[in-house]
Amino acid sequence: MWLSDGWADYALLDCSGGERLERWGRYTLVRPDPQVIWDTPRRHPAWRSPDARYTRSSSGGGGWTAHKLPAHWTVGYKAYSFRVSPMGFKHTGLFPEQAVNWDWLSGRIRAAGRPIRALNLFAYTGGATVAAAEAGAEVCHVDAARGMVALARENAALSGLADRPIRWIVDDCRAFVTREIKRGHRYDVLLMDPPSYGRGPSGEVWKLEDGLFELLTLCAGALSDNPLCVLVNAYTTGLAPGALSYLLQSVFVPLFGGRAESGELGLPVTETGLTLPCGATGRWTI
Repeated sequence: MWLSDGWADYALLDCSGGERLERWGRYTLVRPDPQVIWDTPRRHPAWRSPDARYTRSSSGGGGWTAHKLPAHWTVGYKAYSFRVSPMGFKHTGLFPEQAVNWDWLSGRIRAAGRPIRALNLFAYTGGATVAAAEAGAEVCHVDAARGMVALARENAALSGLADRPIRWIVDDCRAFVTREIKRGHRYDVLLMDPPSYGRGPSGEVWKLEDGLFELLTLCAGALSDNPLCVLVNAYTTGLAPGALSYLLQSVFVPLFGGRAESGELGLPVTETGLTLPCGATGRWTI
């Protein structure tokens, strides 16, 4: 398991009964988590009076209650700063378990010893974009949600990277990659965090397990002749990390050599000393 244990401004204080108790800077939040299938005693005192709790509705969706938070605030991770806020569908605008991937990515880029161009697809609020840009890469950040791209741009500015070479693109990721290949634009690093389920610009249904192989095969055509690495995240419940290794091995090794690996991401739980699994990541490197 790849553990994101370098945080100062975030902590997973406890988890029980389908919920996480978290500290985000000065504030404590309770949010649902389907991985938390145990119902252990809630001894941490912050369970009794969190600053906000996201509660699911029996009719679908949900909302924040006991809301004692500002509209947004800032948390830091090493050299990076991010704006967080209570958003729809229990989100805060940041996935703290991804910090271990940011560290890995920035290390690969710094060690490359050459100019690096990175393509970040389904890039959300830009954690990986910030990490790649801070390490010296030229980055193309692509997401179909205009609001998420705006927030990613704000995160880059908060991290002191407003003047770095980052292209901010609001577009369907598959359509954008297809055009980039036709234009002859190539990248040394490919990053992606595709959704488990969604709909394309023409209403077509996307399911990760059905479409990921085809998407990776397409994206291989956007890599340079000397690519550095590929990183793919998957939050689909039940998708084994080994499946990502198999995909990356099948698509990229025949073209470029190198090797693929995968693992679960995890967050340490302060109260118990155990680790909460938080999705899968696959990595391909030369």
